[in-house]
Amino acid sequence: MKTDLIPGGTGSCCQATGSGGNVISCCSRAALLFVFCSWCTSSVLFEFWLVPQNLHRTGSPVIRCIVFGAACTLSHMGAVLRKAVQSLPPHQTEVFQAVLEQLQWFAGQQIRNVAAVGGNIMTASPISDLNPVFMAAGCKLTLMDKGSASSLCQDASSVSFHPPTTFCVSSPQSQFISAFKQSPRREDDISIVTAAMSVTFSPGTDVVKDLRLSFGGMAPVTVLARRTRQQYAVSIRQWGEELLQEACSLLAEEMSLDPSAPGGMVSYRRTLTLSLFYKFYLRVLQKLSVQEVSSEETDTLDVQERNSLLRLQAVPEGQSLGDVVGRPIMHLSALKQATGEAMYCDDVPLYENELYLALITSTKAHARILSVDAAAAERSPGVVCCLFASDVPGSNITGMRQDETVFADGQVTCVGHIVGAVVADTQLHAQRAAKAVKIQYEELEPVEAIVAQSFYKPIRTIQCGDLEAVHNCLPGEIHIGGQEHFYLETNVTLAVPREDGEMELFISSQSPSDSQAFVAKALGVPANRVLVRVKRMGGGFGGKESRTSVLSTVVAVAADKLKRPVRCMLDRDEDMLITGGRHPFYGKYKVGFLQTGKVVALDVTFYSNAGNSMDLSQAIMERALFHMENSYSIPNVHGQGFICRTNLPSNTAFRGFGGPQGLMVAEAWITDVAHCLGRSAEEVRRLNLYLEGESTPYNQILHGVTLDRCWDECLSRSEYERRRAAADLFNRQNRWTKRGLAVVPTKFGIAFTATFLNQAGALVHIYRDGSVLLTHGGTEMGQGLHTKMVQVASRVLGIPCARIYVSETSTNTVANTSPTAASASSDLNGAAVLNACQTLLKRLEPYRTQNPKGSWEDWVSRTKDINLSANGFYRTPDLGYDFDTNSGRVFNYYSYGVACSEVEIDCLTGTHKNLSTTIVMDVGHSLNPAIDVGQVEGGFMQGLGLFTLEELHYSPRGVLLTRGPGSYKIPAFGDIPTQLTVSLLRDAPNDKAIFASKAVGEPPLFLASSVFYAIKDAVRAARAESGMTGPFRLDSPASAERIRTACCDRFTKLPGTFSPWSVRV
Repeated sequence: MKTDLIPGGTGSCCQATGSGGNVISCCSRAALLFVFCSWCTSSVLFEFWLVPQNLHRTGSPVIRCIVFGAACTLSHMGAVLRKAVQSLPPHQTEVFQAVLEQLQWFAGQQIRNVAAVGGNIMTASPISDLNPVFMAAGCKLTLMDKGSASSLCQDASSVSFHPPTTFCVSSPQSQFISAFKQSPRREDDISIVTAAMSVTFSPGTDVVKDLRLSFGGMAPVTVLARRTRQQYAVSIRQWGEELLQEACSLLAEEMSLDPSAPGGMVSYRRTLTLSLFYKFYLRVLQKLSVQEVSSEETDTLDVQERNSLLRLQAVPEGQSLGDVVGRPIMHLSALKQATGEAMYCDDVPLYENELYLALITSTKAHARILSVDAAAAERSPGVVCCLFASDVPGSNITGMRQDETVFADGQVTCVGHIVGAVVADTQLHAQRAAKAVKIQYEELEPVEAIVAQSFYKPIRTIQCGDLEAVHNCLPGEIHIGGQEHFYLETNVTLAVPREDGEMELFISSQSPSDSQAFVAKALGVPANRVLVRVKRMGGGFGGKESRTSVLSTVVAVAADKLKRPVRCMLDRDEDMLITGGRHPFYGKYKVGFLQTGKVVALDVTFYSNAGNSMDLSQAIMERALFHMENSYSIPNVHGQGFICRTNLPSNTAFRGFGGPQGLMVAEAWITDVAHCLGRSAEEVRRLNLYLEGESTPYNQILHGVTLDRCWDECLSRSEYERRRAAADLFNRQNRWTKRGLAVVPTKFGIAFTATFLNQAGALVHIYRDGSVLLTHGGTEMGQGLHTKMVQVASRVLGIPCARIYVSETSTNTVANTSPTAASASSDLNGAAVLNACQTLLKRLEPYRTQNPKGSWEDWVSRTKDINLSANGFYRTPDLGYDFDTNSGRVFNYYSYGVACSEVEIDCLTGTHKNLSTTIVMDVGHSLNPAIDVGQVEGGFMQGLGLFTLEELHYSPRGVLLTRGPGSYKIPAFGDIPTQLTVSLLRDAPNDKAIFASKAVGEPPLFLASSVFYAIKDAVRAARAESGMTGPFRLDSPASAERIRTACCDRFTKLPGTFSPWSVRV
């Protein structure tokens, strides 16, 4: 095909912009071409996009071409290719289909709607989704400049340096091509490894003529396996087992990675190159039809479309319309949040003289500060001042355990340690100036906590029974990774100085009273001069319980010094770097058991990574110890917890607060017991479940145990026996795809383990028109706490919810509040609201007696001389525990639940699909089934991220590498089980909480471990194919890398040791 440029087209456009050949793709109206071609004799099809002048062809119509301007969007290209696939014979569309396969995983639809074809090639990304396809297809790029054009093949060098203009690919009948993408998350995620593979055969044979294997993620650029290609260009090889073995050996040598290659996972990536080639080998073998291929081998090739999500809920029936407690009332802020009318902290209007603050943070994990040079920052546009430790008017010492500083003073102990701050007129000016501050360090050796015995005190121990009398103990260990809170609203503070040393703060915080205390201490003023206001938060999950003070104290110091309002909202990468997350845990255990499967002894040791300060790590470790046996009755137990001091940002509270880590270790050892005995894990779990009246290792008697009911109902609703039999049959029939099931229970203790926090207050005002203003000590972070409190007040006062309003949480209405945490906020604040409303009802009783048929408004209007405001207070009775004597009552009650999950794994890549999950949750008599079911579903999905997806990667120098949504992935829609069923256990009243309800915030999270152990069950089936039986270790999260490595087959056995790109913390 010959194409000529029409005069006045590309040339005039580029001449006008001064564009040369090397930058022509930057000219949006340049006639840059991107052409797919397939051999045929039909007419030529042209598609144009943003090309100012058409192109024309001359000569015979022997090539069918699809021509795109380089500015054509990827979505438009996909639409055109789909039409071509529908109209052309399959052998002519191999390349088109490979591109379409990659496009469906390329970012999201919004991105594909604006991303250009030429721009995608120009980025030369080493993990490009599309460039490997272009390379494997043997495409040609034509570079066009004014009056000239040149062509070249797209290889590694051209992808790196040359802008694409014309792209031409031919698909003869003897060519086969496939494309692959492996990423941590299937949807909208960057690749770990991408690959495209093309083989061309001598006509009518299975003799290889050309083999092009192209990979992304294996080098700084997209690479072609040249030595492997050359091997088959000079020799005669048939497509069979001999070629497979030879090609795998060549690829293993050629696709090597530098030991410290960016992205890490070196062994996994090398394995993927072989696994993906094996998939390609099987696909081609199927299409050639020259030899019979076992369906067991080709099961991994089946492309299964995801079924529509089936979401089922079973909740108790409601009661009368007049009583809103127990009814599925919509979240009171739902409509405002959906329409964007809900006000968050950063929505507070700007003050006329407001300033913006940016943080100066350490780039070293452990170092002495030799000097700080802020001269360049102070000269920067808009800068008002820089702040350091010497500018703190009160105490620079802060933190939950008084082991932190507002600003670093002489030494930094983690990357992200706050050294100072810059205050300027705008956010842009402040952030630019902060980067201009120069700090000189003397680096110190980071601490290896376990080796150096770098532990915070105290070291907690719980022991009951006699471990010495037990023999036949099975050892094991598991590592549970950390987790980022990833709340939608990052940490934010607006500080406004008032008269007489007052400071008003608008904060996104779960604990206004703690923030008040920290700020007052830093400013050197009494707490009554500091007002903290919280309207609502855009998520918290524990991350805004204590770490909010890291930012709020700094902002308050700046506002106090300058006597002007100061605001700061952290960028996502700043927030992730500074504020810490869930504690990583390392658990070692020995478990003793009988041949029947009954567990009789447990010895477990926990190590948690606390980071550079204690924060809440002691309470987190204590809760882990209190949950070390999960739902299983064990007579002899010893548990010990070590809190490691490391040079990482301080880790903190996260939904579950240590409970999920302790529970996860428990499920690891009970699974090992089952594998050791050759029994199903479900059989062993059911055998060991707690019964009514039994005692925990910390000597608390259990009452109201519903584990057996939850277990039986879950197995019935999930049709476990049928699914188990079907999965076993599926596994026998398929070699490279396996299914697994797991049924996991949870027992979660409800109460703050710090006893003094189990209290709450409320303030209720009734106004003359009958409207009610409700204030309590809890904060709203999307969990529906305000909605439930309005329901409680509505029932007690006997008025509609519409008459009751919650404005905000503030320290001048309810003082000395406990954090909104520990899943106890509805219990505590609900009881306080009940107490306040009952007080008001008593005051109104005479008026109700005088006019029994009157309305609420009638009674209130007659109250001329009584107080229509009332305080309420509640303290959970009879709590307290002594570690020295192992006695007392730790928890008020327990929430129980059981989940059954089924998954399917691809043994060659480690990818898994969540097929189904059935959850039965005991929430007592639900205050609001709609909100409680939402909490169960949300907690489950957050746990799914913890146990199967989310990973925090740190460099050996202590730098967090996974900052922001580009590198840190939370679950997406595609990770939701295809069938998700949530049932609330009926007829299970709880006499220990408000209106017989139970806590629901944290308990469901651990049920997501059923997915993890279903994956482990599937991996077990895969390992059996290689003759490997018995217990094996699988750390959390069960990422694609870990799943693939654990499957242990011929492709995973690659030589080499290396220093990691990232380290486990």
